[in-house]
Amino acid sequence: MDLILKKMANKINITFDCFTLRQPLIAMIISKCVEATLIAEGIEPTCEINVLVTDDAGIRIINRESRDLDKATDVLSFPMFQLEPGNPPTDWVDYQDPDTGLVPLGDMCISLERAIAQAEEFGHSTRREVGYLTIHSMLHLLGYDHLDEGPMKKQMRAREEAIAATIEGMSRE
Repeated sequence: MDLILKKMANKINITFDCFTLRQPLIAMIISKCVEATLIAEGIEPTCEINVLVTDDAGIRIINRESRDLDKATDVLSFPMFQLEPGNPPTDWVDYQDPDTGLVPLGDMCISLERAIAQAEEFGHSTRREVGYLTIHSMLHLLGYDHLDEGPMKKQMRAREEAIAATIEGMSRE
């Protein structure tokens, strides 16, 4: 008898604290980009990610309270672990929540207001901008950073574009 083990679905908790008629579409884009990033980065365990979709006022408060920066931004990331970019652990047991069996990668906060403005500014869709911000934040949760204009930023940008290219409707065109 063959035993088939099916991986549990990742748990993506998306909360909206700003009103939008596009809520189902935004949630779908975020979920798709989270999953694509986990696949592209070779993350095998079942993970949990918390996402807050807010506006500029909401993200400004979070930015002030968490980073002592009193200004709005497009996305904030709060990784649960310090991981090595592009080199995930081979054994995730120590990272798993003992109650759920999930690996809690961390939290992200996206300003939908800022994403809409940036999409217009950059000449692409809100879908692409929200997706790009989600991929960007997921890479932060997985250890990537861009503190300077050096090689780490280039590595992160390359991964963002490569992952976006795997998702329909996410290309720059």
